[in-house]
Amino acid sequence: MFKPVESAMRRRDFIFLCAAVMARPGLAHGEPARVVVGVLDAASSVENSSFLATARAGLTDAGYASDNVTVDYRWAESDPDQLPTLASDLVERHPAALFAAGLPAALALKRATATVPTVFVVGPDPVFLGLVTSLSRPNGNLTGVSLYTRALVTRRLALLHQLAGGAEPIGFVVNPFSAMSRSDRQDVEMSARALALSLAILEAGSDTDLDALATSVPQRQVKALLIGNDPFLNSRMPKIIALAAKLAIPAMYGLPEFAEAGGLMSCSTSLDDAYRLGFSYVGRILKGAKVRDLPVVQPTKFQLVVNLKTAQALGLVVPPALLAAADKVIR
Repeated sequence: MFKPVESAMRRRDFIFLCAAVMARPGLAHGEPARVVVGVLDAASSVENSSFLATARAGLTDAGYASDNVTVDYRWAESDPDQLPTLASDLVERHPAALFAAGLPAALALKRATATVPTVFVVGPDPVFLGLVTSLSRPNGNLTGVSLYTRALVTRRLALLHQLAGGAEPIGFVVNPFSAMSRSDRQDVEMSARALALSLAILEAGSDTDLDALATSVPQRQVKALLIGNDPFLNSRMPKIIALAAKLAIPAMYGLPEFAEAGGLMSCSTSLDDAYRLGFSYVGRILKGAKVRDLPVVQPTKFQLVVNLKTAQALGLVVPPALLAAADKVIR
């Protein structure tokens, strides 16, 4: 049987070994003392196998010697119930800073300590969720990177409208049971108004709701789908891709995995870029910066993936300019 804490401890020993191999010769003679940075992640080590290199790149961006840092991981292995225990375990090691990969980890670390500087990378609005009181000047011990921006929502809608040949209305599929559903809906509605697009809200918080879309989408004459970036909806990726294919309408997704699995198109921020940006904040904190002086940042670079095979199956002509703008085209 899997024992999360014991597994995490074994990984910690492995990370210590990696850190020792990467350390510079002569560190013990006149070099700065090594510091510990704790990392909490609800996912698994397999999913984020490149994290160590990304973390060290971020520290280097901040001008901090990354080989003076021991990165101490705790993975919940997709079992969020383990996060409180793992968060407390990290805090007990008296780290110089903490890093939260994802919202569940950020909330667990917020509950575990009010003093250790903590940098997060989260999707939803951190002010809405109570992680910080302000994006521009966080109070307390947390700051970091927020992946979800209204600019990204607007970009998704504009690209979908373009690829759909200007057809409207666009249906926004949202999980009404999500804590962020109200905020997400407001962002999409504001972006649609800014683009002068007609919008239809389609609620789907269960498999039954998703099945019902096969009837309600044609009834409401929806011409394209914008799929909310929500844990439930993301977990139903094959079902949603199949639904869009059955309806024979274009769809835009919030994760590149959808386009890679046969969905038409995705527009998202780069998680690696966000982690690197977050660890540059960790580096600045290790150099003496105060959390209150580090505003929450939002990425401005978006990744566009277009599945040309799916577009052709739908009879869509992808404009050359859109293809040229894509970071990845699946042919």
